[in-house]
Amino acid sequence: MSGTSLDGLDLVYCHIWKPLTRWEFKIEKTKSIPYSKKRVTRLQEAIRLPADQLLCLHNEYGTWLGEQVGQFIEKEKLEVNFVSSHGHTVHHQPAKGLTFQIGSGQHLANACGIKTICDYRTNDVALGGQGAPLVPIGDHMLFGTYDFCLNLGGISNISFVLDDKRIAYDIGIANMLLNYIAAGEGLKYDKGGTLARKGTLLPQLFEKLNSLAYYALPYPKSTGYEWFSKEIVPLIKEQDASIESLLHTSVHHICEQIARQLKLLTIKNEKTLLITGGGAFNTYLTEVLQDKLGKKIKLEIPSNQLIEFKEALIFCLMGVLRLEQEINVLHSVTGASKDSSSGVVYLPC
Repeated sequence: MSGTSLDGLDLVYCHIWKPLTRWEFKIEKTKSIPYSKKRVTRLQEAIRLPADQLLCLHNEYGTWLGEQVGQFIEKEKLEVNFVSSHGHTVHHQPAKGLTFQIGSGQHLANACGIKTICDYRTNDVALGGQGAPLVPIGDHMLFGTYDFCLNLGGISNISFVLDDKRIAYDIGIANMLLNYIAAGEGLKYDKGGTLARKGTLLPQLFEKLNSLAYYALPYPKSTGYEWFSKEIVPLIKEQDASIESLLHTSVHHICEQIARQLKLLTIKNEKTLLITGGGAFNTYLTEVLQDKLGKKIKLEIPSNQLIEFKEALIFCLMGVLRLEQEINVLHSVTGASKDSSSGVVYLPC
């Protein structure tokens, strides 16, 4: 799994089984591989590459993924049935019928010598869906005891059951914005929200961020780096303010949008909100979010392992479901014409 926050590559080795009516899992081994500055730059700039250069990167990145998988398996002496790969999203414009995750499945399979499943989004987009978010199938099958599941990665997305249907969508920006601001000071991220806590709110920036048109769109909806670079980056660049205040305002904006979405629902009794993704480590962000949500919604922050590797775990589940020819993408989430068992299987040569 490689997310929009560009932290690096997450590898997780799981056992997934279904003893009775529900799938169960155990995370056996994990590894995070930070991206070099060169790779971060290449992935950031991939959106502007001409087709031939993008496809070359697609193949090269797929080979690199396969090499990392192979080294992980060899070092940990793992027995592996298959590899499930999300790849790294470069283009995501479902309104145009377009989504593209680089990391060629054939190159990946050839490099590690193991059957590989990838390209989970294209089929849903072809069926008229958003092709995102995909993680809610795992929320539904593995974490259904929580009322809400919130992922704070580069983008914030939420998942919950409404009228007996799993609903999920991208709320908006999250770590992609915070990491972008931190990078301006040579930092990878604002650890624990320490810098954000020291800042003060910038009212005009706060209002401009909250007024972005995306937030007013109904679900199903999804967004990505294109939206961030076009709509949000210019707002940050025009500010003459300290990094602390930029981060402080951004944290309040992120939490404000999450709280607004949850307040649209009628909540009578106390509910639980499971938080995973890198944002769960941002203590200041979670404090601000709890304050904005009030007492009716209780934040649940799981183990560090689950915070970091939940998305990778769920893509492993999606691979299992694909091989079993069971539904792994929900049309109630994506807006597609029907549920699907998505993913393309590649055999090594």
